[in-house]
Amino acid sequence: MPGAKLAQSPEEGDVCITEALIIKRNLTFPEDEDLSEKMFHTIAELQTVRLDREGITTIRNLESLQNLHSLYLQANKIQRIENLACVPSLRFLSLAGNRIRQVENLRDLPYLQFLDLSENLIEKLKLDEFPQSLLILNLTGNSCTSQEGYRELVTGALPLLMDLDKQPVLERWDSDDEDKASDEEFPELSGPFCSERGAPKTLSRQGRQSEQLEPPRPLWLGPPAPPKL
Repeated sequence: MPGAKLAQSPEEGDVCITEALIIKRNLTFPEDEDLSEKMFHTIAELQTVRLDREGITTIRNLESLQNLHSLYLQANKIQRIENLACVPSLRFLSLAGNRIRQVENLRDLPYLQFLDLSENLIEKLKLDEFPQSLLILNLTGNSCTSQEGYRELVTGALPLLMDLDKQPVLERWDSDDEDKASDEEFPELSGPFCSERGAPKTLSRQGRQSEQLEPPRPLWLGPPAPPKL
């Protein structure tokens, strides 16, 4: 298997994602296997990809991730949210601790439920750039959170939102519901997000239904576990 090198663009200092890096961080193969065909099919089957702390500045080259549901890009040097339309099935996206200045190019992700943009450089919010499917959003550590009426504006623009900046949207939760969301059920929430007590009212009525993708609705689907290789 070739070494996992980051791709340098003609613009000096621009570091983007490569297939080799995806393989290095997310796949392992016996050294004596012929990887050419197997590697292509296995990449396409990945549902969770971790590329945090790699010095990445530009999001691109995700076209081969045809079944991607969860993408970790925190603690990089990313300046723009871009080139994600090729992974429309994405449901969990962590971009915490980057250099992002504005929210953009997310409306092509109709199933996105979890979004972490904490500790970036976002000064002003464009609320129409967020997908309506969001259930959990974290913008802590951005100056936009000091805007007057910030919380009311965000929750008003996102009718399914259950948690904003690690604080529950109380009017949308039922604290007496026995069907509680937990870190064990949703291990993704033990990282950039935090699970609060109680469960969404919409979840208690609907139950945890099929993982099959369908038009956004107020269900807590949760990111699936990565496939067994």
